[in-house]
Amino acid sequence: MKIVIDCFGGDKSPSANIEGALLALEEHDDLSLVFTGDEEVIKAELDRLGYTGDRAEVVHAPEIITGEDKPTDAIRMKKDSSMIKAITMLRTDKDIAAIVSTGATGALIAAATLRIGRIRGIRRPAFCPLLPTMDGGIVGICDSGANVDISATMLLQQAILGTAYLRHAYGVENPRVALLNVGTESEKGDALRKEAYPMLASCEHINFVGNMESRDLLSGKYDLVVCDGFSGNVLCKTTEGTALELLKKLKKEIFSKTKYKLGALLMKQLFADLKEFMNYQNYGGSVLLGCEKTIVKGHGSSDANAVRVCVNQAYKMSAGGAMNAEVEAALSALDKDKPTDTANS
Repeated sequence: MKIVIDCFGGDKSPSANIEGALLALEEHDDLSLVFTGDEEVIKAELDRLGYTGDRAEVVHAPEIITGEDKPTDAIRMKKDSSMIKAITMLRTDKDIAAIVSTGATGALIAAATLRIGRIRGIRRPAFCPLLPTMDGGIVGICDSGANVDISATMLLQQAILGTAYLRHAYGVENPRVALLNVGTESEKGDALRKEAYPMLASCEHINFVGNMESRDLLSGKYDLVVCDGFSGNVLCKTTEGTALELLKKLKKEIFSKTKYKLGALLMKQLFADLKEFMNYQNYGGSVLLGCEKTIVKGHGSSDANAVRVCVNQAYKMSAGGAMNAEVEAALSALDKDKPTDTANS
């Protein structure tokens, strides 16, 4: 499998991107990499890291897309950027299975939608990041920022996409799907949620278990939460931020008194394990579901380990053909089940 790495655009690019990708390369004998970006800088970084293998190539792309660039302008004006070069290769080279990028989110979504294309029947691609649950599992949030304004039909499509993703990439056989809402009762929510609820409940292609309140995200009761991109982004970042701030508070309190320090020494490993468990960097990025090929968007602040996990996510999506076929079949079946409009027939 060949995966292309957009080496520029993130806060710690290109060193974190290259180092993380090389760490993933060591884990998979059948993996090869393509690095896009400034060739001189990338080769210097490879030399610094001591890489002398033959499973990584460099494609020169001197321009960089930043968060200040308007997405459509970036695609049109910065064709020699590391991101657009990577997207172009993903589209044109049948041997390339996926792209990993920590660059500008808006430009990546626009480039993926315009250059790669969507699975047949999908209205808009959606991001699906993963977070850890209290019982040692994972929970996906779909969407987490790709589409702020959506319809009930798009929520249903996101449930189908997320279900197929968790099944094929992570072996969750029958993912429990919930709708993010302000209460668990079926009648709760705004007009969008009230319209979506019966559609989700009647869909035989997903395992819909009802509404979910945000406080239960990490409870382990759910495998996938569907929501609009605005709510999902707030939910994801609030959860991540709360975890990090709690760790800072805990550390501050421990060092405030000698007896706390002594107790912390006895629980040093526990605190270390807890920090790793709550560190969102350990759970990779967001897969852009609904595209014909695999696109993984890492956090802009991703370190080498986070990039490593992103590459492993892309690797797990190697069965994307089967996943896409499942999604297309489900959408086709839904279209057939729609009632005929006899008034206009």
